[in-house]
Amino acid sequence: MLTISQGLKLFLNLTMIQTLTSKRFDAKLGSHGISLNEFMILHHLANAQDEKLRRTDVAEKVGLTASGITRMLSPLEKLGYVKREANSRDARVSYVKLANAGKKIYVEAVASAEAATEQILASVKTKKLDELQKMLLELGATIE
Repeated sequence: MLTISQGLKLFLNLTMIQTLTSKRFDAKLGSHGISLNEFMILHHLANAQDEKLRRTDVAEKVGLTASGITRMLSPLEKLGYVKREANSRDARVSYVKLANAGKKIYVEAVASAEAATEQILASVKTKKLDELQKMLLELGATIE
């Protein structure tokens, strides 16, 4: 049997945890008609200056490609949760702006996301969470 490093084990476990937590969040957020990825988009927009970001910035914050974010934003636009906004100075740049309906869904969904978080982390001590968050920030996580 081949032995793998602790680092590789960590990343394999992180991948498994990400899959499991995504399923749990999707189950909770489904009552609002959105997925975890869509919640993340709404979260970043809700916390951005003027509640808008360039499409490329949204893609980077959510960890998707430019084409991937376009595919994710299309249904959100059709539902009226986000809207496109042109850049008056540069026609090549377009913004995604949080619409009022998106803000409403986001605010409602935060409570469900918090409930999912509490359920997932129920057995983890606060000190351990702080240590894990510090490590994730060292690895490049951006949400503090």
